[in-house]
Amino acid sequence: MGKLRVGFIGVGGIAVSRHIPSFLTLTDQVELTAVCDVNLDRAASVASEFSIPFYTSQYDELFEHVDAVTICTPNKFHAEIAIAAFNAGKHVLCEKPMAMTTQECESMIDASEAAGKVLMIAYHYRHMKEARAAKRFIDAGEIGRPLVSRAQAIRRRKVPGWGVFTNKDLQGGGSLIDFGCHFLDLALHLMDFPEIAEVSGATYNELSRQPEVVNQWGVFEPSTFEVDDHATAYIKFKDGATLLFETSWAANLADDKESVSISGTNGGLDVFPLVLYQSKYGMLLDQKAYWISDDNDPGIPQALNFVESCRGTQTPLVKPQEALTVSRVIEAIYKSSETGKAISFT
Repeated sequence: MGKLRVGFIGVGGIAVSRHIPSFLTLTDQVELTAVCDVNLDRAASVASEFSIPFYTSQYDELFEHVDAVTICTPNKFHAEIAIAAFNAGKHVLCEKPMAMTTQECESMIDASEAAGKVLMIAYHYRHMKEARAAKRFIDAGEIGRPLVSRAQAIRRRKVPGWGVFTNKDLQGGGSLIDFGCHFLDLALHLMDFPEIAEVSGATYNELSRQPEVVNQWGVFEPSTFEVDDHATAYIKFKDGATLLFETSWAANLADDKESVSISGTNGGLDVFPLVLYQSKYGMLLDQKAYWISDDNDPGIPQALNFVESCRGTQTPLVKPQEALTVSRVIEAIYKSSETGKAISFT
């Protein structure tokens, strides 16, 4: 079997810092053949930097040079480009979130199935060594049935003041869609995606609309800030379990916080850092994980999983229907915030 020809559509920060370097570690299996960006000069520069032979500003021109694409555009274009790629017979690795709406997500899944091609969403936190080990603990029954989960993705005054992160038309939202979605996805993954009963949520952007806002990550215009910089949610599942969720770009707290924890019937765990909590033999036992290697770049196992899935030797760790569920929850949080009511999934 020959090498998988991979191309990249949208070559901004996430493409050049994670995706392209990750695929370059797999050169025995892949060949990086094309890049596309609406800024042709940017496409040319990235192609030159990484010795990629073809570049263009039109994504349909890229398809004849590749077997698979990685989509790193603003969220607004995910569905359009993914569907075009499937219609051209290409596999797709798409940056998170899957799309702007659940309807778009469903259209992507339909196009993938019709083409018989892989669709994988880049929720890369699932590929971190702590997350993979936590999943093994849970699947082995070490904590019993998950009851209460908590997920926090919090930054102190770090609104991304570059790119299009605060552009609602292009992104669809703010901290929830950009940052919090990773931890929402990871918590649901560790819980094995139980059926959702209802979602209650609230979103805020008051902190980033203050006239003299303090921000550590670049400059933005507070008077036109439309997206959420903080979101909270309470999610109930049909099996009785619950998930407490919070995310922020701009929290007034001492420190940033990235955490997922799960309390189960027989024990519990924290994911970052990974600690397993159990009560056994009349004692409370805390077991901290120690790693032989410090390497924890989730981009590499994510790229490998995608390549092997395209070859038919693995299945995507992030399945399209799971990514669709994450998008449904995100939509429900926004709708609950707008209406002041819990959103039922029954």
